[in-house]
Amino acid sequence: MDKEHNLVPGNQLWKRFLFRIIYRADTKLGKLFDIILLLLILASTFIIMMESVPMLDKKFHTTFIICEWIISVFFTLEYCLRIAVLKNKKCYLFSFFGVIDFLSLIPFFLSFFFPITKYFLIFRMLRMLRVFRVFNLLDFMNDGTVIVRALKNSSRKIYIFLLFLIIFSVIVGSMMFMVEGGRPGFETIPQSIYWAVVTVTTVGYGDVSPITPMGKFFAVILMLAGYSIIAVPTGIVTAEMRNKRQNLELTCERCGNEDIDDDARYCKQCGKKLA
Repeated sequence: MDKEHNLVPGNQLWKRFLFRIIYRADTKLGKLFDIILLLLILASTFIIMMESVPMLDKKFHTTFIICEWIISVFFTLEYCLRIAVLKNKKCYLFSFFGVIDFLSLIPFFLSFFFPITKYFLIFRMLRMLRVFRVFNLLDFMNDGTVIVRALKNSSRKIYIFLLFLIIFSVIVGSMMFMVEGGRPGFETIPQSIYWAVVTVTTVGYGDVSPITPMGKFFAVILMLAGYSIIAVPTGIVTAEMRNKRQNLELTCERCGNEDIDDDARYCKQCGKKLA
């Protein structure tokens, strides 16, 4: 996935002008463009949600359709302009925001053939991530990067844990099938496994529950085990995040300066080379 900050504007003057407006938020026009974009995303999301309410859709159906068309045409033109003003177009197309922009636009055209797909326009909410750039909140994005890296580094441990959880749920579900003897909700092993998963994850829908004393005994054990099981992945990711944060919190050995950028090679106060 390419990074959007590597984008290069075209040589023509109008491309450089539009590039500054579309991709940067350091000018009044650029910030105004991004704010309008964010407001349209919120409006589009609101319209999609209201369309799912039969009473409102029946009363304002035409209004919803017109507004959605206007917003979608704007987003289509904006997407085309984002591509047109760039010299390295592939960098945008395969960047994180480029993929998000495409996914938030394509449901509109798919809805011509499959009307139900219009509700996938809700993916436009992902474009709200640009609010961090618009309002200079990139530090929050850096914190998000720490979480993503922690999840990636602990992925093998989580995979092993999920495999154990699957095996555990299959065994307990099969045992409940035998204990309950095909009673409602436990007619088959897959249905019993469904109950085991719902119980061990402490979701507890309440749509299926054991009747026999032995079944209730197994349920108590499973519910108590669920609390300890859920804590495992949380502890794994938290430990990884703590290690990552400790690595990021550098301190200069000479002057004790703690205000050090992640990619810094020298201390900004005394100039000492960092380890």
